[in-house]
Amino acid sequence: MPRGIPNAKRDESAMRFTTFHVPLQPNPKHVGSTYLKSENQTLWSRNAARAGKNKAVADETATPTASEGRRGSKVLVIHAGSRWLRIGRASDVTPVTVPNVIARKHNPPVPERNFVPSILRPHEDRKRGHPAFVSQTGDEYAISLASDDPFDERVSAITVSLRDRMRFYKLRVTANAANIASTFNESFKPEIIPEVNDPFRIDWIDTSEKAFYVGEEALHLSNPEKLGYVVRWPIYGRTFNAKNYPTHQSILEDIETILRTVLQDKLGIDPRTYKEYSVVLVIPDFYDRFYVRDLVRMLLITMGFKQLCAQQESLAATYGAGMSNACVVDMGACKTSICCVDDGLVIGESRMYLSMGGDDITEFLYVMLEKINFPYRDINLARAYDWNVLEDLKARLCTLAEGDVGLNLYDFVVRRPGQPTEKYGLRAYDEIILAPMSLFEPRVIEFENKRAGKGPMPSIDVTEDIVEQTSDYLTQAMMISTQHLLPTALPRPVLIQHLEGPIPFPPSGPQTPGVNTPAQPGPSVPQDSEMANANNTPEGSENPPKDDKASEDKPADVSVGAAEGESTMEQEGTTATNDTTGEQAKPNGTAVTGDGTADAPMEIVDGDDGEAKHSTTATPVVVAPQVAPTIIFQPSPIPAPIYPGGFPIDVFFEASKLPLDVAIFNSARASGGDEKIRKYLQAVLVIGGTALTPGMAHALESRLQAIATPLVPSMEKVQIIPPPKDVDPRVLAWKGAAVLGKMDSVADLWISPEDWDIFGMRALKERCFFL
Repeated sequence: MPRGIPNAKRDESAMRFTTFHVPLQPNPKHVGSTYLKSENQTLWSRNAARAGKNKAVADETATPTASEGRRGSKVLVIHAGSRWLRIGRASDVTPVTVPNVIARKHNPPVPERNFVPSILRPHEDRKRGHPAFVSQTGDEYAISLASDDPFDERVSAITVSLRDRMRFYKLRVTANAANIASTFNESFKPEIIPEVNDPFRIDWIDTSEKAFYVGEEALHLSNPEKLGYVVRWPIYGRTFNAKNYPTHQSILEDIETILRTVLQDKLGIDPRTYKEYSVVLVIPDFYDRFYVRDLVRMLLITMGFKQLCAQQESLAATYGAGMSNACVVDMGACKTSICCVDDGLVIGESRMYLSMGGDDITEFLYVMLEKINFPYRDINLARAYDWNVLEDLKARLCTLAEGDVGLNLYDFVVRRPGQPTEKYGLRAYDEIILAPMSLFEPRVIEFENKRAGKGPMPSIDVTEDIVEQTSDYLTQAMMISTQHLLPTALPRPVLIQHLEGPIPFPPSGPQTPGVNTPAQPGPSVPQDSEMANANNTPEGSENPPKDDKASEDKPADVSVGAAEGESTMEQEGTTATNDTTGEQAKPNGTAVTGDGTADAPMEIVDGDDGEAKHSTTATPVVVAPQVAPTIIFQPSPIPAPIYPGGFPIDVFFEASKLPLDVAIFNSARASGGDEKIRKYLQAVLVIGGTALTPGMAHALESRLQAIATPLVPSMEKVQIIPPPKDVDPRVLAWKGAAVLGKMDSVADLWISPEDWDIFGMRALKERCFFL
């Protein structure tokens, strides 16, 4: 070793300076590998190739005499609703329709049937024979309220809307019609019909031999409580009926029992042959992931079907109607769902869910008929046969055509177990149109009662396969509908006296986030033009530019779009009051609740006396000019976000209270701009049992036209598309799913039990467009 170079000392301690593990360099072979980088290497492709080989072997070994069935004969289409279960083969013309109800043996004591009212009731002393309002002399269309009952006040508001439409169509009003109908109904005596003359008599079940009864048999039990049965409906709206069931597993057991019984008795399918059938499951548009997961697991794993495909109701309805673009309105028994379909794909942000349907019309009709002395005095809505009486009356009496309103005579038949059949007569006037008008004027519906006792069902086996997303709880259309209820999330300026010396005050004042400058980080209300309510300014319309001096003189609006929307509605002659929540908007844009208090007013502290003064202006006011104040922005005290999406209100629940016409417009608005709105409002497809109401198409067209004409530029005529000829709108979604089940393209959507066992909910996510 050369001189001058010291010996290098080796570190014998072998201590590492860090615990971080430095990985080795990647193998170049792995970088250039094609493993799982092509479609043919996925498990889906391997299963399809394996199925193709098995089919080829089966075709070679099959005997020539083997006959193949009709196309779709091995595909079952299941559409489970709140009131009806529609199930059948894809090759069938119409499905088998049975009530989705089960009566199961229960250990004593059997809980009594209770009816939770969803319609506001009048006072006890005004249920019968007390007219709520009288017509004014000189103007047959004007009415004056003669009662202080909240029910009468809300009904009178619906009546005023009806009289305005009758005035527009120049239809006469029958004077004193309520008293005439009440007098006739009160004195009517029923006619007894002998059993031999009743062709529609019911064979009531008086024995308790079976462990359960399904469908019509469950409704034909003479007295379920005395026989030891409890009658339940396992599905309510878009998910499971959590109100009437003690556990989540009992709901699934009842659904499985109903399906097995209907398949065996109505379709003749033995449980041993389930592995030969594929299933097309029709699910709601605004679905619950737990609902979909549990049904798919039950059909594939528990019942053992061959494969399954899930499809949404709106898309299935467009298949059945032969349309590619439509705004589908599905009006069922307990819910009304609205969704826009664009070229075979459901627009997720346009989905709306309304907590009202045909059952609310039935109950409201009963309340209105009781006001005019309904002749059937012993009616009880908790009994199935009494509910069927009102369902029959609703189907035959209710209408939305103003020309059908008249003081007419109707009849109905009551069949009760152990008693002879009775035939009643009934006179009614505008009750037959006020009941279905509750869809457009939902003032009388008690939405809180619908939500009472209905919570999320606990599930102990929730895994990472189910990822909670914001779209599972609310959509853009729902946020548009409830923007006027959201508090303004703006900072509150607090002026504090500066003691060290004067500081130059900004000449233009602090700028409010979200108005003149970009919004600051933190919780804020979406400010997009598509987030406006139907009562606000339409897209594309902006206020004219103002100079700086005018902006300083006039207080700045703290809610974007509020003042513009109010001025627009004043020009159109309408009001921006929210009838369902009792809230209204002040001219300065601050939201005012029912008790008259403003949301998050600005608080300005004077430098001399320290007294707080409330003001709605965004520009701070300096009280003591000799000393400049220091500006400190503090966030407004907004309630903690306890609802999905981080909002301080339940957006999903508040949006479910909207009138039907406003909800349809907001759904179309959430799908895009003005062109999209015109596109979908000219192709509104109405399906469901409530769509059979006479005059429904014209009622929707006229109301949607009145909303869309002032808000959408170049808006042409709104058009309601009827279902195809000779097709029941109640089964249109099922027929569309049956069409899908017979198509060759459905081969890419099937999920096998093996796929579900490996992937779980990921299988649906990769095989469906909507998850």
